[in-house]
Amino acid sequence: MAMTTGGGGGYSSDINMTPMIDILLVLLIIFMVIVPVTPKGLDALVPQPPKDQKQQNTPSDRTIVVQVLRQGGGPPLYKINETPYAKADLLPRLTEIYANRAERIMFVKGDDDINFAYVAEIIDIGRAANVDHIGLMTPKIMAGQ
Repeated sequence: MAMTTGGGGGYSSDINMTPMIDILLVLLIIFMVIVPVTPKGLDALVPQPPKDQKQQNTPSDRTIVVQVLRQGGGPPLYKINETPYAKADLLPRLTEIYANRAERIMFVKGDDDINFAYVAEIIDIGRAANVDHIGLMTPKIMAGQ
């Protein structure tokens, strides 16, 4: 606020900052509301161990695990629940598996020394087969290591 004291009764040439600060605060609030708050990243699902120890050794028919296994120096070996498949057959087979399922969850398990590009290809194939959630399986960490 600019105030003049005394004399001349003329106009003051000082800039009134109050309207500019009001406009600045309104713009700041608008931009804070417009910016999306959604997190960016890859959702990871981890299979939970069964509560009963009896069920631990029996695999569930609902769980689909695609394995990417190293095979010498050549291309990797692909398995769906321990059944080997060629890479070209993965998309039709996964599409067939998930055609009538309400729960579309798939897990991908890769060897430790496999190139991640092969795992990423399986994730892309799963997305093409309309799988909603894709989890990455990791090896168990032993206690004491």
